[in-house]
Amino acid sequence: MEKSKSEKATGVTASKSKRELVITWEDQHVSNYPFGLLRAACPCASCRGGHQNMKSEPDEDVFTRQMEDSLSTRLTNVVAVGSYALTMVWEDGHDYGIYNWHYLRALCPCDECRAGK
Repeated sequence: MEKSKSEKATGVTASKSKRELVITWEDQHVSNYPFGLLRAACPCASCRGGHQNMKSEPDEDVFTRQMEDSLSTRLTNVVAVGSYALTMVWEDGHDYGIYNWHYLRALCPCDECRAGK
């Protein structure tokens, strides 16, 4: 039986020097998200190309999309949205994406999680 993935975070830290967000999940899995991946996968309607393209999981192409260091990939703040999500605030002022726990867990770039896709 496959181990179920927890969608409840127990810890969130952001490192500007490493340019990554780290989430520890209730099942002890640790997800390391490069800032470029988070921005490439922004779930807002504008970044997704309209409401018709909104989905509960990220598009697979975000894992191969390269985003260079720029104002759009420099995280300035992470804000909790209730107990179900995070909003990323970027240096270019963009702060519209609501990254819920399910979306973030599906976005985990580790080999184990990508192999499960």
